[in-house]
Formats: sequence, structure tokens, C-alpha cells
Amino acid sequence: MARDGDRTLASADVPEIVRKIRARTPARILAGRAGAAYRTETQLELREAHASARDAVHAELDLARALGAAFVGRWNVLELATQARSKDEYLLRPDLGRRLDESSREKLRADGVREVDFQIAMGDGLSVPAVAAQVPSLLPLLAEGAVARGWSAGRAIAIHRCRVGILNEIGELLSPRVAVLLIGERPGLATAESLSAYMAYRPHAGHTDADRNLISNIHVRGLSATEATERILHLASQMMRAGRSGFQLREESPTLGTR
Repeated sequence: MARDGDRTLASADVPEIVRKIRARTPARILAGRAGAAYRTETQLELREAHASARDAVHAELDLARALGAAFVGRWNVLELATQARSKDEYLLRPDLGRRLDESSREKLRADGVREVDFQIAMGDGLSVPAVAAQVPSLLPLLAEGAVARGWSAGRAIAIHRCRVGILNEIGELLSPRVAVLLIGERPGLATAESLSAYMAYRPHAGHTDADRNLISNIHVRGLSATEATERILHLASQMMRAGRSGFQLREESPTLGTR
């Protein structure tokens, strides 16, 4: 009863302009107050969002559960792991998330496809729910788009407890022209399901964030899978034409326009 009452108070008897502003952002602005505090409904939403964020960070990636066994089988996903042996170690030792463990290195050498144009990898990062929510739509669109452009594509890779720097190791072992890592973003109180796409042209040891490009906020209230696919593929085309990535390459896409 209290929650329904709070919802009515929060949405009724406010100017139309306030309702329009609140409808355009997940941020909790102009939500009203009870004395000096948020209303009960807002407090409960914040606690729920905080709990979801904590769960997202600490969850371990189970590919069959997150993506579905049929999806994993259809795309013949190659499952790897970094040197971080647990999520706790991953959070405390970021460096371990940038290197594959030895068995995964051997598996990637044996079963990965070398020197392709476009290599897709996915990693849990800081949000398993982001991978579960976005990858099933995004991966097929990226793979189909690569084929439509005449690019060779490698076997899809999934990496447990990985950091963005794992792109360097993928580059060292497989030598793709462009590699993209779909990785769960740090969750916030607006969403725990936001995915990022980090991209690099011929990644190799020594590459830093300055050598990579980023397309972020892929989620239901951010970039859609279709929009993200268009930007990722267009940026990959730019990288291939220019022979570089990172700060030296300015993204110019139909979505953003050329400025």
C-alpha cells in the first residue's frame, strides 16, 4: 500500500514538463521528498538497484545459463579464462584479468582462427547480466554484418573474469586485423545491464587504452543492438582503411554524423 501511494505521489500533481524530463532519463531526478529524505518508493528502488549492481559485479559467468546452451552451440563459442581464479581475486588483482591462464592460451592457439579480419570476443567484466541481456542480440548482428562486408571472422570467444587488456593477448595469439571485446560495464543505480564494445586495430603487447576505441552504454535505454552493430562495424571499417585505432582515429558514423 505504501509503495502504491508513494508512486501516485511521485507521478501525480506535477507539471507536464517535469514528467517529460523524468521520462527521458533513468536518473532519479525531481522524484519528490518526504521531509528531508526521498519518498519510500524511491528509497526502495535505490536499495533494489544497489543490490542488483552488487550481484552483477560478483556473479560468475555461466555461458549456458546466461546465453542458452543452444546459442553457445550454434556459435561454437570457445570458452577461456584469465589468470584470476575467482571473482574476488579478479576484483583485487586487475592485472590477472588481462592475461589468459596457460591452458586457455594453449586452447586459443589450437582452436582459434588466426589472421582474420574481424575477431569477436565477449567477457563478463563487471556485469554478467549485461552479457546475458545484450550478447544474444548483438553477436548475430555483428557476425552477419561482417559476412555482408566480405570480412573473414574468427570463432567467437568467451572469457571468464577478463579485463579490457585481454585484447592484447588475443592480438598476440591470433593476429586479427580488428578485435572487438563485448564486456559488461561497471553497473550503476540506473542499470546493471550495460555492455561496452572495446575495439583495437591489430592489438598487441604494449597497447593501452589510448590505442583502443570504445562504444558504450549498449542497453535497453541506451544504444540498441542494431545501433551498436552499425557503429561497431562502421568503426571497424574505418580502422581497416586507416590502419590504426585509438586516439588517432575519430569515429565517424552515420549515427553520429561527420563533423
